[in-house]
Amino acid sequence: MERVARFVVKRRGFVLAVACMLLVLSAFGYINTRVNYDILSYLPSELESMEGERYLDKDFGLASTAMVTVEGDMPTAELLKMKQDIEAVDGVASCFWLSDVVDVTVPKEILPDDVTNMMYGKNDSTMMMVRFEESSASDKTINAIVQIKGILKKDCFLGGMSTILEDTKELVNQELPKYVLCAVVFSLIVLFLFLENTAVPFIFMLGIIFPVVYNFGSNVFMGEISYITQALAAVLQLGVTMDFSIFLLHRYQEEKVNKSNEDAMVSAICLTSTSILSSSLTTIAGFLAMCTMSLTLGADIGIVMAKGVALGVISTLTILPALIMYFDKIIEKRRHPVITPHMHKVAAVVTKHPKRIIMIFVVIALVFFRAQSLTSVYYTLTDSLPQDLTGIAGTNKLDEDFGMPSFHFVIINDNMSSAQKKSLADELDNVEGIKSTLCYEKFVGGGIPESAVPDSAAELFRSNGHELMMITTEYKPGTDEMNTQVQRMNKIIKRYDADGILTGEGAMTKDLITTSAHDFNSTSVFSILAVFLIIVITFKSISIPFLLVLSIEGAIMVNLGIPYFTGSVIPFIASIVLGTIQLGATVDYAILMTTRFHEERLNGLSPHDAAATAIETCAPSIITSGLSFFAATIGLYFVSRIDLIRGLCLLISRGAIISMLVILFVLPAMLILFAPIIRKTTYHWLDDSKESVDIEVQEKS
Repeated sequence: MERVARFVVKRRGFVLAVACMLLVLSAFGYINTRVNYDILSYLPSELESMEGERYLDKDFGLASTAMVTVEGDMPTAELLKMKQDIEAVDGVASCFWLSDVVDVTVPKEILPDDVTNMMYGKNDSTMMMVRFEESSASDKTINAIVQIKGILKKDCFLGGMSTILEDTKELVNQELPKYVLCAVVFSLIVLFLFLENTAVPFIFMLGIIFPVVYNFGSNVFMGEISYITQALAAVLQLGVTMDFSIFLLHRYQEEKVNKSNEDAMVSAICLTSTSILSSSLTTIAGFLAMCTMSLTLGADIGIVMAKGVALGVISTLTILPALIMYFDKIIEKRRHPVITPHMHKVAAVVTKHPKRIIMIFVVIALVFFRAQSLTSVYYTLTDSLPQDLTGIAGTNKLDEDFGMPSFHFVIINDNMSSAQKKSLADELDNVEGIKSTLCYEKFVGGGIPESAVPDSAAELFRSNGHELMMITTEYKPGTDEMNTQVQRMNKIIKRYDADGILTGEGAMTKDLITTSAHDFNSTSVFSILAVFLIIVITFKSISIPFLLVLSIEGAIMVNLGIPYFTGSVIPFIASIVLGTIQLGATVDYAILMTTRFHEERLNGLSPHDAAATAIETCAPSIITSGLSFFAATIGLYFVSRIDLIRGLCLLISRGAIISMLVILFVLPAMLILFAPIIRKTTYHWLDDSKESVDIEVQEKS
């Protein structure tokens, strides 16, 4: 490491030149990385609902659809012209309307009820179904949505998941610069308050730009990332890796007292590298724990963030030292008064009342653990978006005029008899909340001879040995009513066809709920075990990992329990990823506190005195890092209109503060009370020469 450090210091100009060249390459990578706006596409491919989506796409071309609601008495000729213009859009497979089934001159009165219920609604409205050539989140489909919006006339509304995804893309692209700007400005404010060198905050931000851009550029090897990852990655990377920069600067300033600037930086890099690498391992392990999720969105976020932390460590040990050396004279010239946390009183309270503090913490953790299980969670993705978006308004119009906020698709074997298919459709019609069931048998059995049904309509319902039923429902995806409805429909379908599949947004969202429950447990267990193992290796102890993990897990319980008392509803993804993010990002504070406690014990101090010294000396770094993490994420809560991102960032920012307080108050109390156990369960915790002294001190305590 010393050889690397000397190279960085001596060849700092070369290091910065190479770093800037890599920025250019990363920019190309960023431009060529696709962003996925469809969360449901991250469901496990083996689920029946996902298998059904593949059938819809391959056999019927219905995996991606949008609904056009036309209100008012639009002349038929004008409506047909608009339909023709939509079909001419690149990426549109077809625009299905009544004219594709029967002649438009046929009176409504002789049509089957299910057909009129689906095609005609309140306010003299009618509906068209737009089918796309590619998936809902594909670039071609999203571009087609933009063009269709320009074609629609007055009193026409475009709804459905494809439209909502295009709205999401537009909204995220508008807000993303605000996210980064807020994170940078808020973090700079915190750094100015706690760091006396005026130029340092700007140098820190300049140093972090490099790993952030590298991270986004290297995502090109993943092919695509989710919009949630895109929105949060830069902000989280800034908040999580800022403390590495603070550690390096503080050590450099200490070493400068007795050494030249270059030698001081070499020593700072060497001495800081061990602590930064060990701290980053716990953070990386926390993020990689998300790769165990069945919902592959977890791997998407986890890999990008773990990669970002690793790049942050490398940049902190190479690029940042070069920047500090380059601007060293400017750093030393400009200073200003800062806030210096004085923790004497806190240390006194903790060392005098460790038992009371732990008892209070245990009671609070248990109360909030119960509250956490009662916190309301939403899975309906449209609920997280502004309700004035085009796709949301269009989907609401479907509900208002047709009473059908969502669709089900049933795929069955075509070798079933017509009587069985008709019976299945009738049973599904009788399920509570089902508005209508549309299938081929409803046409040919509703007064329309089979010879009069166009081939295009027959192909819509029959293809490649499968038959399709389209079912409208009164319930919204993600609600308890919808989940019960999906369960009942599945039972009916399986009675008629063991291979029959129910898919659509309702079935996929129900699978999302089931998958999320599994993922919450798996990520929590894996992240705890991974961090536990790293701490075992770091401290060569069995007891210390328990204390550190328990303190952070208690903070996580409190954080997830607060929404219950505030009456808030949190997005499903928050409860899954928060624990791993908060554990991985803030366990560094616990390691720092414990390491200093250990150093003071080796210097011969009693557990009480060692804890007091650890609190007073570690508090400035912990508070600065915790508030920087808080500042980097809280800004998104105020500027984002996407509730999923707002809710997640509120939990992350609040978690940074809660963890910070727990590490400053609760962890030192634990270290005091469990000092005898730590000594017995840790390899070479104290020197042999001090072992007898330590026992005497414990007995007196």
